[in-house]
Amino acid sequence: MTFPRASAALSRFTVLDLTRIRSGPTCVRQLADWGANVIKIDAPTDLADSEQPGGPREGPDFQNLHRNKRAMALNLKDPKGLEVFKRLAAKADVIVENFRPDVKDKLGIDYASIRAINPRIVYASISGFGQDGPYAKRPGFDQIAQGMGGLMSITGQPGQGPMRAGIPVADLTAGLFCALGILTALLERDVSGEGQWVQTSLLQAQIFMLDFQAARWLMDGDVPLQAGNNHPTSIPTGVFKTKDNHINIATTGGRIWERFAQAIDAPELLTHPDYATIALRSANRNALNAEIERHMMKRPTAEWVTILNEAGVPCGPIYAINEVFDDPQVKHLGIAQQLPDGGNRLVGQPVTLSRTPSRFAARPPLVGEQTRDVLAEFGFTDQEIASLQQSKVV
Repeated sequence: MTFPRASAALSRFTVLDLTRIRSGPTCVRQLADWGANVIKIDAPTDLADSEQPGGPREGPDFQNLHRNKRAMALNLKDPKGLEVFKRLAAKADVIVENFRPDVKDKLGIDYASIRAINPRIVYASISGFGQDGPYAKRPGFDQIAQGMGGLMSITGQPGQGPMRAGIPVADLTAGLFCALGILTALLERDVSGEGQWVQTSLLQAQIFMLDFQAARWLMDGDVPLQAGNNHPTSIPTGVFKTKDNHINIATTGGRIWERFAQAIDAPELLTHPDYATIALRSANRNALNAEIERHMMKRPTAEWVTILNEAGVPCGPIYAINEVFDDPQVKHLGIAQQLPDGGNRLVGQPVTLSRTPSRFAARPPLVGEQTRDVLAEFGFTDQEIASLQQSKVV
């Protein structure tokens, strides 16, 4: 195969990508960026939705999710298209889909059907609420999972009602957890010789991401509430006004609290009886925050960032997105990378491997761009390919 690989790390694996919108493509992007032979399977152009969820193919959402992949067009609703897919599946290592759970059964490409063809297949499914259960057939959407998964009840200012997070947390984490599940299943297959069905959902991923907030309820019966920009347990931690802007400050323990009070020239806070312990600082959070902000208003953010970092107090400016990518450390990390055709800049992998790094090897594909190449690699003859094209199966 002449298609350039993004890395050598996963180059031995072939992945059939049936995903759409965000959670599924997020999963498959992890595999493509580490060099897997990813084949994105689109509906033929004349069967594709005119308004694609997630935006147009040339838009930033699609471009950021589908680099380092090839694409073929295939009509899975045609019996001939189904046979083509099964021939591909017989040789593939991984299939990833995020249809509603009943869709793959109707198409005849469910895990049981594919496993009968290829017992080594790792078949990964992402859904809104799970593959079975009372909500299995409900359509899933990130914001719905944020609400049902508890995130919106702890996000935002107290008393102002539920607030969604500014990123699609459920979509993104479901995709990442699914990729982790796939890699785990592939490692296990090296021992057992058998594949398995990997399942996750937006709801499960969102609940998992509650982390210590969920543990506070499960262990102590404590229902966390909205805390705005204040950290629920590390106090004082939050957003404070400065002379010219705002700053994030995190005092995560007694020693840091002491260093912080000295750094802002407020040693009286250390001897104030209302702030003597973590419990007292929590009970008197609002008054303490007001005292801190009074001191922070004396200097601009940049000065405070320097002063507090020199004192060993975690802090940082609060950037708009354009400012994020102008930060010298962000530039040094090189996470914004350019596609090999010299066109768009996109967000690269946040993990580095010393021997098999990830890179942008190929721009996102056009609809069905490599259909002929893929079919030929899977053993289809020129005559078969011509026949499939003539009948508009591919």
